[in-house]
Amino acid sequence: MDTHSDKTLGRHRIVVVGGGFAGLNFIKKIDKKRFEVILIDSNNYHSFPPLFYQIASSGLDPSSISFPFRREMRKGSVKGVEYQMGRVSDIDFDRQVVHTQYETISYDSLVIAAGTTNNFFGNDELEKSVYTLKSVSEAIRCRDEILERMERATLTKDKELRKLLLNFTVIGGGPTGVEIAGALGEMKRYILPREYPTISPDELQINLIEGSGKVLGTMSEHSSAKALQYLKKLMVKVRLNTTMTAYNNDTVSLSDGSSFTTGMVIWTAGITARKFDMTGVLPELDKSSRFVVDTSCRVKGVKNVFALGDIALMATQDTPRGYPQLAQVAIQQARHLAKEINTGSYTDFKYKDKGAMATVGRNLAVADLPHLNLSGFFAWLTWMFIHLISILGMRNKLTVLITWIWAYCSYPTSLRLIINPSRYPLKRKIHHQTP
Repeated sequence: MDTHSDKTLGRHRIVVVGGGFAGLNFIKKIDKKRFEVILIDSNNYHSFPPLFYQIASSGLDPSSISFPFRREMRKGSVKGVEYQMGRVSDIDFDRQVVHTQYETISYDSLVIAAGTTNNFFGNDELEKSVYTLKSVSEAIRCRDEILERMERATLTKDKELRKLLLNFTVIGGGPTGVEIAGALGEMKRYILPREYPTISPDELQINLIEGSGKVLGTMSEHSSAKALQYLKKLMVKVRLNTTMTAYNNDTVSLSDGSSFTTGMVIWTAGITARKFDMTGVLPELDKSSRFVVDTSCRVKGVKNVFALGDIALMATQDTPRGYPQLAQVAIQQARHLAKEINTGSYTDFKYKDKGAMATVGRNLAVADLPHLNLSGFFAWLTWMFIHLISILGMRNKLTVLITWIWAYCSYPTSLRLIINPSRYPLKRKIHHQTP
């Protein structure tokens, strides 16, 4: 294993773990002339998680919402940052080093912005049988399965098998759950009659299971009610105040004692912080493994370590359970921390709530903006504009815009492709040599 320990003379080394919203915004704002900055991420690209559901529903191509780190680092705001591909497996807080599968990297300051992963609430067996939407690869896997089930349904005359193939269940009524359920509803309403004429739309069933009393639980009552109305318009069966207790042999068991058969379960019900093996003096963690930080993003219990975004818990008098795990919180914390480190002056972070939004289908969206609630067409336009300007790269912005315009004018797109991965040849182990 290589050791990346030779620091640039006279420069303080900052290692950033994770190139999501928090990590990317931090390296944009930190002073690269004063600090040596190394970004570590297991992928060689930054992706846009709010649109993963559109990959899963064949609305967008994966490359449209992904942007290579190395190309981004040619730009002025990021130029000077070093990118290292690898998954951080453990952190030694005493020696101030992080380990990936390829190398050991020392740091003077460590910024942890690794985000979250799927939370199965102790039922880890679900990971083997449900589909998830926390990465580009998971979204592609979900897309392939949805399309394959539709193709197989056109081939069989067995009514029971057809029913199983065409029954989709989404667990969790947050933004991701509502959006993927709505996208499936649009496929049922508009795509099936055009591209799968041998399948009756009535045969395709979409269920949304939500444990609380409303969908979009963090949004206003108005937005929640509108989203529920839109889902029903797209023929999605919504069950509130109900949780899934088990999923075995294609049977979903619910907390109210009922059960039904479904061929595909898409899990969007919860998230938990990414975990690391840690040695030395250990940091303070909450029950969901988030790093507990003070109001300047410093991790409690260890020195020279900061945490940003979804992986950080910043409890205040006004927010005893921390800030919501949203992109805007991560972005604002990243910019705040970069300013603190650049100036050497640490101040309390104050989150400015810019609102929340979700889309259910074409012309069907909800938006809670400061002093204003929108729904329907204008909320949908607002949602499109905000997401479009947030995507990295002008080419990606134009590609997404053209794809959306084309899909709006003529429902079919050319993105409904089943691309199953081929088996890799057996790889010989490559031994890294330390110079």
